[in-house]
Amino acid sequence: MRQPRTALMLVLLCVAIGAQAADDNPALLAPVFQDHTVLQRDRPIPVWGHAQPGAQVQVDFAGEHVTARADKHGDWQAQLPTQKAGGPYTLQVHSGTATQTANDILIGDVWLCSGQSNMELPVRRTLNADGEIGEAHNDSIRMLRVPQTATPAAQDSFSGAAPWLPATSENVPNFSAACYYFARELQKTEKVPQGLINASLGGSRIEAWLDAASLRGAGGYDEALDVLATYANDPQAANATWGEIWARWWRALPDTAKGEPAASDEPWRPGASNDGWHEAPHAMGDYQQWGLPELASFNGMLWYRTTVKLTAAQAAQASTLWLGNVDEVDETWVNGRGVGSSYGGADRRYTLPNGLLHAGDNVIVVNALNTYAGGGIIGPASTRALHFADGSSVPLDDAGWQYRKVPLAAGTPPLAPWLSASGKTTLYNGMIAPLGHYGLRGALWYQGESNTGEAGNYRKMLEALRDELRARFGANLPLLIVQIANYGAVPTHPVVSGSAALREAQRLVAQEDAHSGIAITIDIGEHSDIHPANKQELGRRLARAARHVVYGEALTPSGPIPLSSRHEGDAVVVSFGDISGKLLAHGGDDLLGFELCGTQDDSCRSAHAEIRNDHEVILHASVPAATRVRYAWADSPLVNLYDEAGLPAGPFQLDFSATH
Repeated sequence: MRQPRTALMLVLLCVAIGAQAADDNPALLAPVFQDHTVLQRDRPIPVWGHAQPGAQVQVDFAGEHVTARADKHGDWQAQLPTQKAGGPYTLQVHSGTATQTANDILIGDVWLCSGQSNMELPVRRTLNADGEIGEAHNDSIRMLRVPQTATPAAQDSFSGAAPWLPATSENVPNFSAACYYFARELQKTEKVPQGLINASLGGSRIEAWLDAASLRGAGGYDEALDVLATYANDPQAANATWGEIWARWWRALPDTAKGEPAASDEPWRPGASNDGWHEAPHAMGDYQQWGLPELASFNGMLWYRTTVKLTAAQAAQASTLWLGNVDEVDETWVNGRGVGSSYGGADRRYTLPNGLLHAGDNVIVVNALNTYAGGGIIGPASTRALHFADGSSVPLDDAGWQYRKVPLAAGTPPLAPWLSASGKTTLYNGMIAPLGHYGLRGALWYQGESNTGEAGNYRKMLEALRDELRARFGANLPLLIVQIANYGAVPTHPVVSGSAALREAQRLVAQEDAHSGIAITIDIGEHSDIHPANKQELGRRLARAARHVVYGEALTPSGPIPLSSRHEGDAVVVSFGDISGKLLAHGGDDLLGFELCGTQDDSCRSAHAEIRNDHEVILHASVPAATRVRYAWADSPLVNLYDEAGLPAGPFQLDFSATH
């Protein structure tokens, strides 16, 4: 039935008025300010948001009134006076006819909890999860989970809803366990509200959490950052450039195709050599399930290629390449041009440049990098096709796929800078930048598993991360670093360990700065699970470090630390500090995990070690020209050196006569 004309006009008028009202009454506060927020105590409180350009804004909070004026873009910011811990309060902002109110606000200590999967790991996956969740009812702990977003440019708002939630049995299960258990333990001594901001993403590398200036300062990333800047405005051009950079890496490999010179082996090119290629099963899927012994436990790179025959009419249309799910990282070419690269389980859909396709055979090549468990091109066949502007499509699987295994010696290729976990600045842009200059008491950082094998560069980047956080959230912001836990096979002899070297980088960064601390986890990991479930003990150790570093308590923060090493006749003596009571050997008199080394990695030998004088360890081993001592230097060492507080000595490497 048709509406009368006058009624229709009235409806349209109401819609127009509503749209105008919405324009005149924007959300005045930045999304981080909302019901149940926790604001930082004992320092001025920054508040900001958006209003009409040039409009005056009034902010009312806890009996205080401040004003600000929006700039030409509508952005405004103000600063509320310092407040003591307490609440609840109401935050109200007025501008013109618009008003926004946030209720039930507490004043306390606010913590940023960031990193990769061990920071993301939720309470429901920890020890005694049912009991912990059932007992979670603490309204003075409030939690905000930043939506997981990777972007090529810094954002000023979250990508989705990010409510502040009180710690209840409904809200705790999916929140960061390390962050929650830390706050719960800390509240036993610091009896103030705790605000927790969880910005973490599993598998993420530290480069993704650094801003562009910090990453450029660390050195070696200018080219990737330049491509990322292009990607923000022209993804097709950036993908083509990155394909060339990837190809340059491949060509530089010493031998990529069974004895052929690298320069003559370009698998992404139409007409490339057929050497090493084999027919893939028609069903595709996880290559570890193909029944091929050489792929059954392979974690590395596979090349895939197929050919699609098109008509001139099809090739002339705008088109999108659908690849479905590729585990974990793909670099994809069409007719020799790079067209896309993505990470994780999201379906790949790459818009192709006009003119790239042509009548006849078109070659699609995918390099799939897989580093854990099964992988490859794993989505169903229906997710793999060329889709055209007229709504038609051509399946990719009809002609069948070929595959080629890449030797593990090739290593890891350059990863596109716009990827999420392995990108450059992407997680900073999407998950840290939207926090603005929110008031924090400190930051917790649990990351490093994805950067093992890069210890030297990691130390430089961790220092850059520390400085970046302080530039954004306040000078001397305390940083509490979680040293990565033991994981993997227990060693039977001295080994080279990327994990151990990265732990040493973390130790040195914490040691060099009075406002940083470290939580040792070398004894609470799990040999067969990179995600240890005992996050309660981690929370206790982080809280203990905070009590010393942040609140100035006179207690040993993290367990025994090495102070110096020296020759004493045929023996070597290591002196320790920060000991609660005295050193103890759990399980017997002999200590595990001590080694003496020369200058070469293969010179290390296990050393008989025992405690002397409550604060020293004396070592004996036959190592000619030994220059250094190592402790717990393995991916997953056994350790038994503790103090009377039950805290372990952490892994370290120390040159003789070195003093810390």
